[in-house]
Amino acid sequence: MVEAVQGAKVVVTGAGGGIGAALARRFAAHGARVVVNDLDADGAKAVAEEIGGIALPGDAATTVDEARDALGGTVDIYCANAGVGCDGADIGRPLDERAWSLSWDVNVMAHVRAAHALLPGWLERGSGRFVSTVSAAGLLTMIGAAAYSVTKHGAYAFAEWLSLTYRHRGLKVHAICPQGVRTGMLDASGSAGDLVLRPTAIEPDDVADALFRGIEEDRFLILPHPEVAEYYRARAADPERWLGGMNRIQQQWEATR
Repeated sequence: MVEAVQGAKVVVTGAGGGIGAALARRFAAHGARVVVNDLDADGAKAVAEEIGGIALPGDAATTVDEARDALGGTVDIYCANAGVGCDGADIGRPLDERAWSLSWDVNVMAHVRAAHALLPGWLERGSGRFVSTVSAAGLLTMIGAAAYSVTKHGAYAFAEWLSLTYRHRGLKVHAICPQGVRTGMLDASGSAGDLVLRPTAIEPDDVADALFRGIEEDRFLILPHPEVAEYYRARAADPERWLGGMNRIQQQWEATR
């Protein structure tokens, strides 16, 4: 058991399947009381019943107050896991401002709203844990996914800002940055995902494993694919070389379309 999780009151958004469901199951297995949130009401209810948690269907952006009430007035750990891909929101196609707006709202602003609601209580008591499911796209980028890449960079930057601003006041922050994970979002990523992500894709349970190791080690950056650390270093050390390599992958993808 991870001591920091035993008895904790936890909220996981986007937990009706995929990574969110794996996180909810893992927190429950470690003795936490879990609120399972998802727009998919049936998925949320099924996972909650499986783990003895509380189903809270609906928009992740509006869950904090309801979840806090359902947990008896306190949230100890908040997992901002819900996300959208919006692969139709890419440059080179007609501009879909609604898709860009949705990506920004779900992938970034839902995190901001949750933190805004939770921080006063956490800072007053001197403890709290914010888990942000970002993506390796938030450290690097992803071909064929402009809105996703941009907003995941934003999600990572916000998690980083929370950590550097409030860690001395008891806030723990974890940013999970996997590459491909075998979920519905990977299936929806199309040929770009098949080329870049699927060959090294892992299971949602592997992401939960990585997070819990990170909690035990008190680490901010969680890399379920360890090789992402080397890619991140290479990107920072030699941006021109890294961009050239990514452009070659872009050209390879274009040749198959």
